[in-house]
Amino acid sequence: IRVNCVSPGFIMTEMNARFTTEELNAIREELPLGCFGAPDHVASAVSFLASEESAYITGQVLAVNGGMVI
Repeated sequence: IRVNCVSPGFIMTEMNARFTTEELNAIREELPLGCFGAPDHVASAVSFLASEESAYITGQVLAVNGGMVI
């Protein structure tokens, strides 16, 4: 049994509609990659961990966060 976790950072979804443009720009400036994540980025990480390509990976937290938590 393999157990892994995906930990998303700031992902652009409808949940973030409450932020103003100024707030979004301030958050973006804090991201080392300089851009927000997309739902597809998280889906790709989950797909990888569910695939046989990750057969020898367990007990890990995969941070999909553009470097926000380094």
